[in-house]
Amino acid sequence: MRLLGVLGGMSWASTEVYHRGLNEGVAARLGGLHSARLLVHSVDFAPVAQAQHVGDWAGTARILTDAARGLRAGGAQALVVATNTMHKVADEVEDAAGLPLLHIADPTARALLDDGRRRVGLLATRFTMEEDFYVERLRSRGLDVVVPGEADRATVHRVIYDELVRGVVREESRSAYREVVGRLAADGAEAVVLGCTEIGLLLRPDDVDLPLYDTSALHVAAGVDWLCAPAGP
Repeated sequence: MRLLGVLGGMSWASTEVYHRGLNEGVAARLGGLHSARLLVHSVDFAPVAQAQHVGDWAGTARILTDAARGLRAGGAQALVVATNTMHKVADEVEDAAGLPLLHIADPTARALLDDGRRRVGLLATRFTMEEDFYVERLRSRGLDVVVPGEADRATVHRVIYDELVRGVVREESRSAYREVVGRLAADGAEAVVLGCTEIGLLLRPDDVDLPLYDTSALHVAAGVDWLCAPAGP
């Protein structure tokens, strides 16, 4: 089995989902007592989040590239960034580490297209919903991406940072997200991308009428495929 480096801690709640999912996926694929070969660097989220909110993306890139270089030094052969928002600096991290990076948007786009979805709603942090780094990657693969209106984007972002990244799940927030999804459906969305790795902790498939595509689960599945693939020459 190959060795996968995981850049986590953004937040610890989603990193826990990745760790469990990668290990469960490898065990299901290989059987017996197999588990995932992982190197995990879990950063302190506070300085990352602070830098995000003041627009210091170069600062966030420094934190992740330092961690990525350490994972390479430890023997990692590829990287996953266990968060959607920090894919804003994915290219910088990949270049600095000199390792392939499994981008979270790619398995998401494949799953949507394989299911015949074209017009999709996006729930994520404000950064992911409003900037080009993520939306344009989906659009470049042929998807029509719909983001919520300003007030709904503010609600979705607030719940992520005030609650979900702290491991807090509130029923009133689930209801608010349901309403946002309803408005995306009214705008023609055929499915909803959970474009923040913590949203799957809050919103479940039976909570809404539209199909949900959990980016963390799809990213984990891609990681399992990479881990279990035959090693190259």
